[in-house]
Amino acid sequence: MRDNSALSLRERLMLQLLVLAAVLAVALFVAVRTVAGSAAEETLDDVLGAATIAVADELRGGEEGVTVDLPHEAFSILGSISEDRIFYRIAVDGTTITGYDDLPLPETARNPAELSVPVFYTTQFRDTEVRVAIMQRVVLAGRLSTPVTVLVAQTRAGQAAIAARVANQAAGIGLGVFALAAVLSILTAGSVLRPINRLAEAVGRRGPSDLRSVDHPSPAELRPLVDALNGFIARLRAGLMRTETFIAEAAHHIRTPLATVRARTETALRKAETEEARETLRAVIRAVEESARSASQLLDHATVVYRSDRPERESVDLARLVEGLAQGFQPVAGLKDVEIYTEGIADPVEVMGDRLLIEAALRNMLDNAVKYSGPDSEIALVLSRKGDGACVEVADRGRGLSGGAQPDLTRRFARGANVGDVVGSGLGLTIVEEVATAHGGRFELTEREGGGTCARFWVPLV
Repeated sequence: MRDNSALSLRERLMLQLLVLAAVLAVALFVAVRTVAGSAAEETLDDVLGAATIAVADELRGGEEGVTVDLPHEAFSILGSISEDRIFYRIAVDGTTITGYDDLPLPETARNPAELSVPVFYTTQFRDTEVRVAIMQRVVLAGRLSTPVTVLVAQTRAGQAAIAARVANQAAGIGLGVFALAAVLSILTAGSVLRPINRLAEAVGRRGPSDLRSVDHPSPAELRPLVDALNGFIARLRAGLMRTETFIAEAAHHIRTPLATVRARTETALRKAETEEARETLRAVIRAVEESARSASQLLDHATVVYRSDRPERESVDLARLVEGLAQGFQPVAGLKDVEIYTEGIADPVEVMGDRLLIEAALRNMLDNAVKYSGPDSEIALVLSRKGDGACVEVADRGRGLSGGAQPDLTRRFARGANVGDVVGSGLGLTIVEEVATAHGGRFELTEREGGGTCARFWVPLV
């Protein structure tokens, strides 16, 4: 059996509305049947009373006693309403002068004044239930005022038939009301829960780094939920900011002593007298370089994560940015006899974004290309317009992806299987992809035909 606590809000609301609709349908059925039954009984009583009055009006008194000329029209009217049987009794001083002598009088004696008009009661007669109308008239017979009692009875089959018809109609009306209420319950549940669904959709459309306060229009009943959600987001954002600040400060404080260690190690390397000592010092320098690079990448990544939440939107000329990066990497590339040539930077290419983040992404792309390129090779740095976006392509003739998939290479601290001998932190491609996502663009990493890697970075134009 399903636990009620597992029911959704929609199911709970619909269940409550359907139960209410069922109760109302049953109440409507009972009310219609009761009212209709009472109306049918009153109508038949009126006809029965009229027939009784018609019989009483035919009473005549004389010297010989009381006489009556039964009005067959009255009995015909009673018979035309239904197929009930009709009984009558006319009694003088308790003695029946015509009719059914065993037709019972009311169990409670009536005041003669009350019997001036028909009085109705229900009783058993000849194994069936009958409705009886009784009234009394005073007739002058033999110069004496003689009270004459008139009883007219009718079986209740007709009334039962009318009640059954009314009950069927009431049941049909009740079922119709319940069906209509069920449809309205579904519509009402959807209407009531629609603001909650819209709020959920608005929150669900956010990216993983979007920690802005929720400012979605919502009913007053949802404001406590929205306020609580905004409070949680604020606490989460503050926690992330403290974490990123700590990483940035830690990276900054680590790089300074590492630079000192490297300088002194290089001095010691020049003075080393044995090959074993020199090899040890080279290992120390390599470890220091790797630590310094990791610290720098951590700092860049902390900056990207922090600014991706609310990137500064400004017009950025990609042509000038690409040109400046190419010139900045020329000395490092020259040490490996790697040539960097640019294409498509003659004319300005304006994009809307955060200049610091875009520069960090392009710098990491170019750094990877220089780092993994072999001596006497070249790197193509191409800027182009493609549709409603701008694309920066960095193509090298380095080691390639070695069969690695882009999702695996863009994970934090993930590196390719063929670059273990090169200093790296595994954050460069992660930074590029996060910057592209923050700007509504995309990042693509593929093998270059003829060997090497091709990295493409798209951002929307202004």
